[in-house]
Amino acid sequence: MLCLHVPSCSVPGNLGNRLEAKIDKPTLVHWLCYKKTEKWFPLWIDLNMFIPIGVDCWIDNIRLAYNRTTRRSSNSPGVQVRVPGFGQTYSIEYLDYNRLAGYFYTMVEHLVNVGYIRNETVRGAPYDWRLAPNENAEYLAKLQNLVEEMYNQYQEPVYLLGHSMGCHYVLYFLNQQSQAWKDKYIRGFISLGAPWGGAVKVLRVLASGVNDGLSMISNLKIREEQRMVTTNAWMLPVEGIWPSDHVFISTPTFNYTTKDYQRFFKDIDNEEGWYMWEDTKNLTSDLHPPGVEVWCMYGMGLPTAVTNIYDEVFPNGDPVDFVYADGDGTVDTFSMSLCKRWVGKQEKPVHITEFRGLFHLDMVFHEKVLDQIQDILEGTTAQNQSGLGENLSLTPPANSPDHFILTKRC
Repeated sequence: MLCLHVPSCSVPGNLGNRLEAKIDKPTLVHWLCYKKTEKWFPLWIDLNMFIPIGVDCWIDNIRLAYNRTTRRSSNSPGVQVRVPGFGQTYSIEYLDYNRLAGYFYTMVEHLVNVGYIRNETVRGAPYDWRLAPNENAEYLAKLQNLVEEMYNQYQEPVYLLGHSMGCHYVLYFLNQQSQAWKDKYIRGFISLGAPWGGAVKVLRVLASGVNDGLSMISNLKIREEQRMVTTNAWMLPVEGIWPSDHVFISTPTFNYTTKDYQRFFKDIDNEEGWYMWEDTKNLTSDLHPPGVEVWCMYGMGLPTAVTNIYDEVFPNGDPVDFVYADGDGTVDTFSMSLCKRWVGKQEKPVHITEFRGLFHLDMVFHEKVLDQIQDILEGTTAQNQSGLGENLSLTPPANSPDHFILTKRC
């Protein structure tokens, strides 16, 4: 049975927790949109976004307005946005009130089944994922207070767990703390599928949009919202880490590398994105070691696009082809494996586990990942400090692409 006094706190990835809004808007993008609400309502996920007119209303409600002079973002005029459930798990377990869009539910339920208690020894730290941490100081202060509160309650240091972009948030947070604070309050950092060197997919998101399977919304329509959040610019592939000649976007007239971001944003008619990138590019790009024990886990062995090839309709059409490399289907292995740089660069050990055949989102669902997280929290993991870690091969059984059989490899 898991000791009840080993608290953990989870930081979700991009789009990974609910948002709520209340509006009193001066103008509307369509007469069918609500102008004023008395109560808070779901903003993410909002089922109205799946209907033709509703998606325009939703985009106008969730968008950020960026000010080039102040270099700050604000909500759409007349819109208040809040993050429900800080310190609790419900808003990261399911992203909608009908419990249809599950995210951290399986992980939380797994921990509850071995002795953890929701909202006590396992807690969530949702945030406004539209904002990069340079504009989210209030959240970072709340996260620090939550960690200290859990420590004071259980007299045990806390594990921080992040998924995808949430790992960058955790890294930024830890880099802001003194070593003495980390030594006292943090037991370790569990990182799942982190795009440490940035995510190539973001360039396609910003160029032509990606609806991520929401077939009711076109890529070009969802692109309007995707260009208005500062976190997408923050997650661009990092200049100085990627080879300077690596082409991320190829078109008939130009090939874009990390050296060409200013031209890229100009060519896609999104020049504000350039300022957002300048504001956020140095927040975590140096990958300064977190200064706590790290368990870095990620999927690999799946074709993952590292170059998007467009025809002459760029940027107003989907890529016509891709160049693939190894990854988890969303983020390439090169980017996720950069946590190996921390081996020997900090006093605390760094453990690496690569799951062959595991998709990006499945990191928070898969039984073997959850078992390893449980082992970490119980203190029963093998103490591998080499940075090479172990490699686990996950082979899909016939006719069941969404499930895996695990075979351990040396």
